[in-house]
Amino acid sequence: MSAQRTISFPSQELIDAVGSLPENLKPVLWDLQTDPQVPLEDIEIAVMPYMAAPAALRNVRKAPNLKIVQTQTTGYDGMVELIGDRADINTAAGVHAASTAEMAIGLAIASLRGFPQAVRDQRDARWNPQQWPGLADRTVGLVGVGGIGEEIRKRLEPFEVNLLRFGSMARTDDHGEILAASDLAAHAPKIEVLILIVPLNNSTQHLVDAQLLAQLPDGATIVNVARGPVVDTQALVAEVASGRLHVASDVFDPEPLPGDHPLWKCPNALIIPHNGGNTAAFFPRMVKLLHRQLAAWSAGQPGENQVHRS
Repeated sequence: MSAQRTISFPSQELIDAVGSLPENLKPVLWDLQTDPQVPLEDIEIAVMPYMAAPAALRNVRKAPNLKIVQTQTTGYDGMVELIGDRADINTAAGVHAASTAEMAIGLAIASLRGFPQAVRDQRDARWNPQQWPGLADRTVGLVGVGGIGEEIRKRLEPFEVNLLRFGSMARTDDHGEILAASDLAAHAPKIEVLILIVPLNNSTQHLVDAQLLAQLPDGATIVNVARGPVVDTQALVAEVASGRLHVASDVFDPEPLPGDHPLWKCPNALIIPHNGGNTAAFFPRMVKLLHRQLAAWSAGQPGENQVHRS
């Protein structure tokens, strides 16, 4: 057991759900917007609020003796720049995998079976049967083969698709071939559904640009459950507004999507407000992760999902 350490939680609800902490860990409430009831100098471990605004997250730097930052998200884009060498960063990888995979499949099916049009028809009391592509027999390009990518792959199996998987480098695994993301453009002409679940970094910023979009076949659907900037928004709007491509996305650049953004008015756009991991499964899974993390931190260990070391 290590020396006494103070750990901040962003809500009383989370403190109550976690329950008793190891003897050498002291809980304190700090939502990063109001001052905690202990000196900021005491806080060594901070659990970040879920989906907090960047302005609030920046306040974590007010804790000068911070050693560990625990996110409640899988992605940690911007966190390294925010934290720098102040502290280690641990993510919530695994907590959101099932719900995000569920969102990806749901977006694909909703778009490919014309659900948005059906909602508009229902509003107008219009009976409007028509043929939609559907997911079965489509060629799906899954870009990202990490934890969430694997959950998406598993959920695609019953839908009888032709699946092409893309990772950072070409290789094989227990499920077959993984193509290199650098070869995505070469395969784009046959990809009818492009599902994106990659982390946002220098190599994935605008991975899907105007050139790649132009290579996709007419009627193709882009499903983005990664991060908005993985897709060049301006290029996407041009293709979607023209009616050539469809988009079903949980993430956008910028977020929130401004009220006057042209995507809102595109009938072939399905817009979800970054809600992929936000289901009833999230909170209890986060609590289970924190139980494991607390045991590790109490013993002076780094804990799971460490993605950055100070």
